[in-house]
Amino acid sequence: MEMIQINGIIASILAGLMTGIGGLLIFLKKNYSKNDMNIMLNISAGVMLSASFFSLLIPALKGIMILTTSNLQISFGFVGAMVLGMFVVGIINHLLPHEHEISGHHGSQIQINAAWLFVIAISIHKMPEGLAIGAAYGGINLNNPESLTIGIAIQNIPEGLMVAVTLIAAGYSRIKAFLASLISGMMQPVGAFIGLLISSIGNLMIPLGMAFAGGAMLFVVINEVLPETYDAKQHKKSAIALFSGFIVMCGLSIIMQ
Repeated sequence: MEMIQINGIIASILAGLMTGIGGLLIFLKKNYSKNDMNIMLNISAGVMLSASFFSLLIPALKGIMILTTSNLQISFGFVGAMVLGMFVVGIINHLLPHEHEISGHHGSQIQINAAWLFVIAISIHKMPEGLAIGAAYGGINLNNPESLTIGIAIQNIPEGLMVAVTLIAAGYSRIKAFLASLISGMMQPVGAFIGLLISSIGNLMIPLGMAFAGGAMLFVVINEVLPETYDAKQHKKSAIALFSGFIVMCGLSIIMQ
């Protein structure tokens, strides 16, 4: 395994551990309001939307344009890989049982405690995020993967806190809730390994893998995160939080180029 691949795995582990940092916040404050959680998650959603474009999709498009001059091939390859990423995560989302607060039960009908179904939902998010880190490190000549890793790490904090809050509400101890939030983030190294594996197949697979990961991330943010956090009663705060996250990550991506 080359050094860049090792760095990609380490980066995904560090980012995944941030869900545990989020879980630790349950020891600092007894209760977190729904408004608090929505603001934090909208900020992280803005960060991830920005990271999807500036750290994955735009570098992927540039990479494909370097390898081929045919606009038809560029369009077909870029759009096809992005849509495939959305489709694959959508299929996984459809098959695996998990629970959302607003949209309810997704996936197969298996009798599992609702709190754990929510933990599964968060864990499902971690796989494409890890895939994005792996693809970004595989395409290190096209972008700076560190800004994407930082963005994903930021997002992991409120999601780790959500896992802990949900399990405590279901009657679990703070220690068990923290451990569950920590473990939920460990799907990211698995995703990173897959992303690195795709990128290692050939030069063309590097930008295609990044476009695939970008599509997967967009699906997670738009289909899974935002519908649960964009509160109609607090839409101005939600919008400001979303824009703030997007702007901060946009600036960070440019600074770290």
